[in-house]
Amino acid sequence: VQLQASGGGLVQAGGSLKLSCEASGTIFSIYYMGWYRQSPGKERELVVTFSSLTTGDVTNYADSVKGRFTISGDSAANAVYLQMNDLKPEDTAVYYCAAELWTNDYSGKHQYWGQGTLVTVSS
Repeated sequence: VQLQASGGGLVQAGGSLKLSCEASGTIFSIYYMGWYRQSPGKERELVVTFSSLTTGDVTNYADSVKGRFTISGDSAANAVYLQMNDLKPEDTAVYYCAAELWTNDYSGKHQYWGQGTLVTVSS
């Protein structure tokens, strides 16, 4: 299973970016899929995930991104997107796509991480 994230880059404060992530490989069912981020010197933190990609149910957004970031998804494509608006310098981080999924119907689910995509917001 691979999670391929893209869409990061350099943007000025107040600008927008859209991140994309697609899961590929042998996937039986996805438990959740979403986004985390890690800023320099800080621990990785949850941004937002779908608790159910199929129904569109979303976990709570991190307080720091509420009202500015929006997650969307495509269950048929095993893909999630993160629209980031009104970006701030403190949003600068490596953004990781994450998923917990089953690769078959007879063993447990496993956590997978994408390679990360760097978002840099200049002031």
